[in-house]
Amino acid sequence: MKACRNCKRIIEADEKCPACGSEEVSDRYSGLLVVIDAEKSEIAKIAEVHAPGRYAVKVK
Repeated sequence: MKACRNCKRIIEADEKCPACGSEEVSDRYSGLLVVIDAEKSEIAKIAEVHAPGRYAVKVK
């Protein structure tokens, strides 16, 4: 699994992020944030996440 450097979404493929279209992905990330309901989640608001999914806390 890799993380997008732009939106921090965790993705399976190596090509580009399906969420934002960025081709900058990295296999070096730390932390995992799973967002189920982005509108009601306080942590999603702090992390600036606007859609459900798996996200990295930090991407290197």
